[in-house]
Amino acid sequence: MGDGMNFLDLKVIDEDGVEKPLRDVVLGRWTVLYFYPKDNTPGCTTEAKEFSELLDEFERLGVQVVGVSRDSQRSHLRFKERHGLRVRLLSDPGAELHRALGAWGRKKRYGREYEGAVRSTFILSPEGEVVWKKVNVRAKGHAAKVLEVVRDLLS
Repeated sequence: MGDGMNFLDLKVIDEDGVEKPLRDVVLGRWTVLYFYPKDNTPGCTTEAKEFSELLDEFERLGVQVVGVSRDSQRSHLRFKERHGLRVRLLSDPGAELHRALGAWGRKKRYGREYEGAVRSTFILSPEGEVVWKKVNVRAKGHAAKVLEVVRDLLS
């Protein structure tokens, strides 16, 4: 990754359909950046709902929560509407950001191997440095664990 910071230059599509470098979203405040495989699938819905329920707690600490998947902006908006989600969702259609941060890899389903998004969470400092990461997380209960980590980091 060269200087280790160039993932911040990768473009993502925000909920308003605007393409922008990740740095425009994350610099200047603490960010929980979580990657998930697909809108409206059971684990991803659980995870997004839990983060949404705890969003006030994160925001009280000055931390934003941002979800990333390869789904389209339209899909994200439907996902949020259907489940009353409050987290900000970004689209990374080419999975470039997934790959740059290591949230991508070989997976197995029904004995078939394929490449795909690996459920992963990163905590970024206001300078855009990855200060904590967990790859291959279990969706249920994850948001609460991340909140504990954030509290420890900021205390």
